[in-house]
Amino acid sequence: MNAHLSRSPSSEKVVRVLSGWLMLPVTAGLLALAFYGINYISRNDPEIWPAILIPIGLVPLFILCCFGFFTLQPNEARVLILFGSYQGTVRHSGFHWTNPFNRKLPISLRARNFQSDKLKVNDKRGNPIEIASVVVWRVADTAQACFDVDHYADYVRVQSESAVRHLASAYAYDHGEENEMTLRGGGEEVQHDLQKELQDRPGKAGVLVDEARITHLAYAPDIANYMLRRQQAEAVIAARQKIVHGAVSMVEMALSELKDKSVVNLDDELKAAMVSNLMVVLCGESEVHPIINTGTLYT
Repeated sequence: MNAHLSRSPSSEKVVRVLSGWLMLPVTAGLLALAFYGINYISRNDPEIWPAILIPIGLVPLFILCCFGFFTLQPNEARVLILFGSYQGTVRHSGFHWTNPFNRKLPISLRARNFQSDKLKVNDKRGNPIEIASVVVWRVADTAQACFDVDHYADYVRVQSESAVRHLASAYAYDHGEENEMTLRGGGEEVQHDLQKELQDRPGKAGVLVDEARITHLAYAPDIANYMLRRQQAEAVIAARQKIVHGAVSMVEMALSELKDKSVVNLDDELKAAMVSNLMVVLCGESEVHPIINTGTLYT
């Protein structure tokens, strides 16, 4: 027989209990009946004292019934457990009464959120980065939250940090390959993957993740300066590529216009000189000072 049997998750069962307003006069009637019986027997037939035990016995019954009352605010629930057996979950807000022997575990159904600490992890390329996220979650299945995990709030926090680490290691921080999604440029797609990753993990605790977003993303301090210089160099290269591309287009246009309009006939040597001069003018960073040639074109 396989020792590692898969355990089926718990399932919530919503139940309705008696109204507290209905049981309140009944419970109060027990106390009134007990005092009336004690008073009646003691006044009218004091010799048969064993009979007084009957109304006296109503007093502990009244006290026991008082433990069955409880109230529920909106977005709250109570999990009912009778001698270790799950009886159901009460979700309807109001004043209620149930079996006094039921253990009533309160669970909030309101949305909660927390921001994780800054985690230092390695991205897909092995670069150390810092990442943090904010998670908005709520309890969806009270039975799973109570019976399938210990301290479901702590479970959600730990599993959320694990999901963030896994997400960070699955993507590059930035400058990925062609059409590759990165943490920095992924935007909503990365947020969606993070939320899906979070839902798969804490979902075992009956928790529903409403929203998950990355709130902090940066290179680790020990390589931040190096990566900044790399980004600056890549930005300079990208700018140079655009400048050269524009300059080549302008030179091509100038030669084409001169030829089409027959402004001047240039041989290959003069074209090469003109191209060289135009590229220097268009690609240079400093201001250009032209030199007027008073001789021929070849001197």
